[in-house]
Amino acid sequence: MLIGPVGSGKSTLTKRLLEDPTPAVKTQTLNYMDWIIDTPGEYSENPMFYRSLIATALEAKVLLIIQDATRIQSVLPPNFSQGFPLFAIGVITKIDHPQANINEAEHLLKHVLPGKPIYSVSSVTNQGIDLLREAILEHL
Repeated sequence: MLIGPVGSGKSTLTKRLLEDPTPAVKTQTLNYMDWIIDTPGEYSENPMFYRSLIATALEAKVLLIIQDATRIQSVLPPNFSQGFPLFAIGVITKIDHPQANINEAEHLLKHVLPGKPIYSVSSVTNQGIDLLREAILEHL
């Protein structure tokens, strides 16, 4: 299950993890694709939707919390991942972007997912995608 703000690359990452070369489209509702649940970014940006995320997590085994490397803040509160009964992984997206700040993205994710693994990926170059896929499948 992927959680992250609007525009953070969740849907594109979903396509890459599934080795689907087609372009991603904006997720308007919960989107079940094979072994992945792609959630709308609005769900992570509005605490009113946290209950929906927690309920959806009952259908998942792994939680991916996405942090766009071009953003300077996180939309999720500290220790957010601890509210889910899932193995949690942090994912930094858009590492190939000219304005990417991977160190800052990692710092932000460490507050949301203390002590959890963090992977850096590019859905454009596919850098880190195979390693992330292996880590996820290991816990399914």
